[in-house]
Amino acid sequence: MKQKFNVTGMTCSACSAHVTKAVEKLPGVSSVNVNLLGGSMLVEYDPGAESPESIIAAVDDAGYGAALPASKGGAKADAAPAVDMEAELLGMKRRFVISLCFLLPLFYIAMGHMMGWPLPHFFHDSRNALSFALIQFLLVLPIMYVNDKYYKVGFKTLLHGSPNMDSLIALGSLAAVVYGVAALFQISYGMGHGDAERVSKWSMDLYFESAGMILTLITLGKYLETRSKGKTSEAISRLMDLAPKTATVLRDGAEVEIPVEDVAVGDLILVRPGASIPVDGEVTEGTSSVDESALTGESIPVEKGPGDRVVAASINKSGSFTFRATRVGDDTTLAQMIALVDEAASSKAPIAKLADQVAGIFVPTVIGIALVTAAVWLVLGYGVEHALTAGVAVLVISCPCALGLATPVAIMVGTGKGAENGILIKSAEALETLHTVSTVVLDKTGTVTEGRPRVTDLYPGEGITTEELLCVAASLEKPSEHPLAEAIVREAEERKIPLVPVRDFEAVHGRGVRAEVQGSHYLAGNRAMMEESGIDLGAEHLMADGLAENGKTPLYFAQDGRLMGLIAVADTVKPSSAEAMCGFRALGIDVVMLTGDNQRTADAIGRELGVTKVIAEVLPQDKEAVIASLQTEGRRVAMVGDGINDAPALARSDVGLAIGAGTDVAIESADIVLMKSDLLDAVTAVELSKATIRNVKQNLFWAFIYNIIGIPLAAGVWFPLTGWQLNPMFAAAAMSLSSVSVVSNALRLKLFKPRRSHPAKSVPTGADGHIDMKKEVCQMEKKLTIDGMMCQHCVAHVSKALNSLPGVTASVDLDTKTATVSGTASDEALKKAVEEAGYSVVSIS
Repeated sequence: MKQKFNVTGMTCSACSAHVTKAVEKLPGVSSVNVNLLGGSMLVEYDPGAESPESIIAAVDDAGYGAALPASKGGAKADAAPAVDMEAELLGMKRRFVISLCFLLPLFYIAMGHMMGWPLPHFFHDSRNALSFALIQFLLVLPIMYVNDKYYKVGFKTLLHGSPNMDSLIALGSLAAVVYGVAALFQISYGMGHGDAERVSKWSMDLYFESAGMILTLITLGKYLETRSKGKTSEAISRLMDLAPKTATVLRDGAEVEIPVEDVAVGDLILVRPGASIPVDGEVTEGTSSVDESALTGESIPVEKGPGDRVVAASINKSGSFTFRATRVGDDTTLAQMIALVDEAASSKAPIAKLADQVAGIFVPTVIGIALVTAAVWLVLGYGVEHALTAGVAVLVISCPCALGLATPVAIMVGTGKGAENGILIKSAEALETLHTVSTVVLDKTGTVTEGRPRVTDLYPGEGITTEELLCVAASLEKPSEHPLAEAIVREAEERKIPLVPVRDFEAVHGRGVRAEVQGSHYLAGNRAMMEESGIDLGAEHLMADGLAENGKTPLYFAQDGRLMGLIAVADTVKPSSAEAMCGFRALGIDVVMLTGDNQRTADAIGRELGVTKVIAEVLPQDKEAVIASLQTEGRRVAMVGDGINDAPALARSDVGLAIGAGTDVAIESADIVLMKSDLLDAVTAVELSKATIRNVKQNLFWAFIYNIIGIPLAAGVWFPLTGWQLNPMFAAAAMSLSSVSVVSNALRLKLFKPRRSHPAKSVPTGADGHIDMKKEVCQMEKKLTIDGMMCQHCVAHVSKALNSLPGVTASVDLDTKTATVSGTASDEALKKAVEEAGYSVVSIS
């Protein structure tokens, strides 16, 4: 089972490495993910072998604290870390202000005579050297007291054999103070024995101001770092803030306002305009438009009516409605989103393993380097002061924080940014792997296409209007339960065409339907049904062949033995699919379309979108084998599917992306969930992955370079050649700055924006409400077979009609009755232009 724990006392990546190592030693633990930023730990263990108490004990033995979360569930459970962060920031700010109040006079007194600052004669008189030193000692004590956390945690972890950054700060500052106290005794001895030279020497060797400066600057750096880290989890905080605290429930005919935690599955909940929806459910009464942008990133409100699903934290914009609760507490979409983002932030990316390995041995190594440095300078005869300066500088400048923060802060910002865009990333590993993908495999139905058929073409016969054809067709198909029939009925409803009653309805299996309407006998079905009934199809069969070639299903309609028209139905391509294909190609990713549909339909969709490799007629259980085959060719494969029947393929792929999830977060089957069911978000996910990993590499580079340059400089490696000797005060400032710079660089990811526009802007709808699939990015070449051209005048008419379309270049050949078109116009636009010129399009290929 998996269990989350709150961990206290961690200050750097060395801490998280020691906690991880301590828990991993337990025999029943299979995996440990420590979240340094969130102060939490996710442990997967065997309940039969380990218990929460034994895990907590292991953390305690390592020198840190652990406890189970105070409460469980959704946004409420995760509100505590945000409160803890605010309390921690207030505490750090208070410590810094107090430290600064004592540091300023301390620094002024200690360094004033060197800087030429005005000081009372009292501080210049060598007879007052002991008082001069005691005043500095008394000023540094409050600074040490308010920052006692460094000593408590630092020495505790040191005694447990797991030193961390606090250990370095504690050792460095205490060494300076102990040296200063020793100087006090030397001054006292000199004054008591009349040794003026001893008094003069040791009064200049006080290191109290260095200790005070180290503690104050590091506290300032930790404050800035913590404040910056707080910004990395803003996505989770915003999600938690979305959850309403109360819900208006209908019980016994009365409205009762109760805490949202008390809502039960099955409760009827009333939502008024402007109110947030408290839990997931299904609308039972009323209609409204609901803003789901906070969860999906989709800015356009969604119309909701009886039977439609609503999700927690979305906002009711207009009318009131009542819905029945179906998911509450941890089961709501909001709670699952928060859990996903939190788990992703807690997980370790493969690129972080090097940093973790280094951090685990970093602090002991630094302590060793500091001791060796001091010993070497003493052996070389440079004196205790020089040796101490070098040793303390090494302790203070060495920063495991920058190294440990390099990956987690970028991962947290990246996953949070994904959540803002409706992209839920399950793990840091998935986020990292995605940027290496070379091939993306797309399921067709519901991923590339809408997933349900709709009317694409209407061809009424002579003397029949479009409205008449659609009225008869929808009336005939209304009693049928076939998906194609539903598409025709839906089209009539959208156009507000009234239906007429039918009699003697009969469904003919594999052929179509027949019925009587207002005394006339009608047939609706495929070509086989028409031919068996002796219906003359005329030239319409050529048009039907062209439609079928383009993946559409032609349906014939006849009245009293005479053909009255043709309607084509197809599962249409989503508005964003064409732009997504171009986006993948721009990123250098090969696109493969994988479907169980027939080859002809799949090829037609592939031609429309410019997909070069189409694999059709594949059973769901065989899709996994296709993914495995691509992987054996050395490709990194991402699979984009619906997360249900594509589950084996999603699991087999290097990264699985579930599209069409909507409110059902497909956690088990996919690594990444695209909440908007928009294929363009898959492109955005790849772009986000590349941006995040680029940021991580930048952070790691600067963290390593900082320590590689800083430690030798502090140790005095360059002193014999250049005379450079780093003062511990400057070392403390540099150490604090390194952590702040790494976190600040990671925060640049918050500026990430998808490079491609939203499909609603780039792929507008036509006057009839259908999608006008303009390929604004990808130029494609198509060949139109045209019926009706008889002479060069006809060629001129057709050529003029096609070339007048924006972004289209066309050449027309009379002999072959074809037009070759290149550009960005959709099939519908090309066909409409030809028909308006007085000709008909037989096929488009």
